[in-house]
Amino acid sequence: MNRQRLTGSRLAAIFLLGSVLLNYPLLSLIDSQADVLGVPALYAYVFAAWGGLIALMVAVIERRGG
Repeated sequence: MNRQRLTGSRLAAIFLLGSVLLNYPLLSLIDSQADVLGVPALYAYVFAAWGGLIALMVAVIERRGG
């Protein structure tokens, strides 16, 4: 499999992961009155998931062929 196809497949998998992480059923489990360092748990979760997805995309795109 060539490098571009592998990178595209990995990015598609990250997209699907993001769709699951930021979709209603999982978000409803997080939605509560709890706070994380003074921030509502839902906001902290969404921000952490978003940041994690960006970090995964950077890792896939910047990965050196080897």
